Amino acid sequence: MQINKAENRPALFELEKVKTYAWFSFGYSTNQPWCYGSHKGNEFKPHVFQTEESKTSDLCLFKGAENSEFCYGSHSK
Repeated sequence: MQINKAENRPALFELEKVKTYAWFSFGYSTNQPWCYGSHKGNEFKPHVFQTEESKTSDLCLFKGAENSEFCYGSHSK
């Protein structure tokens, strides 16, 4: 199964301190970029993370960030 490139851009999200997030590397979530369990039955897994402080972050919607939730510009290549 192929990764779906949800958008060709990052999106800004307000992340809360010590909250657990599940960024969906698969790209088929209807609640991008968050996982809601639609990966079950295939090889894709969510990337679960927490932040140590509340902050605004660019999260990858392109799904080309090498298993990382944070945008580093891969959508522009």
